[in-house]
Amino acid sequence: MTNLKIAVLVPDGAADFPVPDLGGRTPLEYADTPNADRVVSMGATGTIATVPAGMPPGSDVANFSLMGYDPAVHYGGRGPIEAANLGIEVPPGWTAFRCNIVTTDGERMLDYSAGHVSQERARAMIEALDESLGDPRTRFYPGKSYRNLLLLEGDFVGVECTPPHDITWQPLADHMPKGPGAQRIVELMEGSKAALAGPGPGGTAPPPDTSVTMIWPWGQGSWIAMESFKSRFGLDGAVISAVDLVMGLGKLAGLRPLEVPGITGYLDTDYEAKGKAAAAVLDSDDFVYVHVEAPDEASHMGSAEEKVRAIERFDELVVGPVLLSVETRGEYRLMVCPDHPTLLSTRTHDATPVPYAACGTGIEPGRGRAFAEREARSGGPHFDPGWTMMLHLSGRKAWPHGPAG
Repeated sequence: MTNLKIAVLVPDGAADFPVPDLGGRTPLEYADTPNADRVVSMGATGTIATVPAGMPPGSDVANFSLMGYDPAVHYGGRGPIEAANLGIEVPPGWTAFRCNIVTTDGERMLDYSAGHVSQERARAMIEALDESLGDPRTRFYPGKSYRNLLLLEGDFVGVECTPPHDITWQPLADHMPKGPGAQRIVELMEGSKAALAGPGPGGTAPPPDTSVTMIWPWGQGSWIAMESFKSRFGLDGAVISAVDLVMGLGKLAGLRPLEVPGITGYLDTDYEAKGKAAAAVLDSDDFVYVHVEAPDEASHMGSAEEKVRAIERFDELVVGPVLLSVETRGEYRLMVCPDHPTLLSTRTHDATPVPYAACGTGIEPGRGRAFAEREARSGGPHFDPGWTMMLHLSGRKAWPHGPAG
């Protein structure tokens, strides 16, 4: 195939289990998604096992798979991926952590995002932390909102750290870092309480704020090297996301991280801007990977209403415009696929294979008519391991037919 244009559209965490409040349907089944349904009717629907057995069902592992890289080979923690997007070098012998700003009541995790603290306030807080707790072996770096970075000299990769979005309302004592080296991290977490309670030594902290009470480091790893997307799949392109994790993966793969004004990584993100930017990428490039965080955030909130709304806006303002655009470009392929399920019932991620909808050149229409979990399980092809999907979507291998992928 020549001049093939490819778009992958990722509604983070959109897959789910049946929800009683939605009449026993999943949010994807309940939501009005005419554009994703049209992709199914024009092409194929099946499942992708994005999380290999024994690996954590995080967006880092799952997006590795969707981009066509085997997580068992390439995954080394979320921290260094986010550092890559921020242009922060992880020196040899150092460990990079995702460093959330969180809210607790002293005993339980109340909010993994500190109320989705603003960018301006989060930056001031991280600067205060670096001033009060930073030293030649400890560095804090601002990211986006509650998503920040901590670099520590030494090997802390083996420390057991729990993602804070997995433990809402749960006791902190049950989930503090464990293992060799954990004491150093716990000391920083305890020290952060004072640093965030008021002005630091240089007066750089914001006024006291009861919604921000401490840091929560997790997702640690060392530097990651990846084969370029161009050499692996023969495609140039861009990544569009509001979160450093996905943008960092794009950078590590040699894809262009495209900054889009108005996107936030939350429910208020500018879906329309993402859809327009994705269509524009394909004017000059072969490939675009669009990631929208909102369904995942709604799931962590436990709000079925917000999750359905996020899915519907994604379908209308991202899937619709990109589908319309690629259909005018000759040879194309488009895939809609969550990275992993995020369950409303538990407010956290799950490793169950996710549904996809794919259409375009060489993808023969099947019998599917709707983009949803149960229909996908009865369709096909199915991709397990999930990272092999990109070999077929990119045209490096023929698109398989039937249930076996």
